[in-house]
Amino acid sequence: MEIIRPGINIDLVGKMRIACGASLVVIIISVLSLVFHGGPKLGIDFAGGTQIQVKFSQETTADGIRDSLRNMGLGNNIIQRFGYKDNNEFLINTEKASSELEGLSDKITEALGATYGKENVDIRRVEMVGPKVGKDLRQKGLLAMLYAVIGILIYVTWRFELRYAVGAIVALIHDVIITVGVFSLLGKEFTLPIIAALLTIIGYSLNDTIVIYDRIRENIKGARKQPLKELVNASINQVLSRTVLTSVTTLLVVLALFFLGGAVIHDFAFALLVGIVVGTYSSIFVASPTVLAWETISPSKEKRKE
Repeated sequence: MEIIRPGINIDLVGKMRIACGASLVVIIISVLSLVFHGGPKLGIDFAGGTQIQVKFSQETTADGIRDSLRNMGLGNNIIQRFGYKDNNEFLINTEKASSELEGLSDKITEALGATYGKENVDIRRVEMVGPKVGKDLRQKGLLAMLYAVIGILIYVTWRFELRYAVGAIVALIHDVIITVGVFSLLGKEFTLPIIAALLTIIGYSLNDTIVIYDRIRENIKGARKQPLKELVNASINQVLSRTVLTSVTTLLVVLALFFLGGAVIHDFAFALLVGIVVGTYSSIFVASPTVLAWETISPSKEKRKE
């Protein structure tokens, strides 16, 4: 199936400087947001503490819940709506550890019941993570991403060349920084499911990049005397229909998860939405141009022989 006519020749490589400038601006904004907020907003998985999901059968607000729990001694807590506005569900996050909150569910039910009536309060779940466990999960999440990047570097270098591997890694780092930056700008929590989403984004973006690299390698074998810039541009155009079609169909599935999957996977689906768009962009405008930049700085053996 072709949604872009065969033989099209859009000067995508010619837009490399504009694309790099746009990427640089977005990355700077992302980094500044992370610096301003003191890093990503860590969820209970990484920061430790306790999270309680409560559903009310009547309309209420975060301030009303906070007033009801004021005398419980929960310490610093964050109360936010969970899911859609009309479902009246809220998440209560507190820094207190599980050892300090024995019988927490009953205590919260009693405190909220005094204000709203016990029959109108439903404790859906209580999750507790100690600070040591949170730190361990944070370290393992970062190591998982580091090992993924190292594995990709080794694999792409073995299958292609080092210049291609560097291009792939630059594109992946680009995708991760922007996705994390969007979460920071929107104040969304960084949790284990988001780590899973980032790893998924890395795999998706790499797959797109490998397809383009394969076509570049095939074209180089068939036309060695043609300038690399023209070969790269032709290769991207040749797989452009496949790239767009794959991205659009994947986006449709993720959009269904985002709108219909419920609040539990809402942030996970949102991270995938951002990652798929950014990953498709980086495969075209970051990974391949990086190969060209490498060739300009350090020409290949074939180029030096000419």
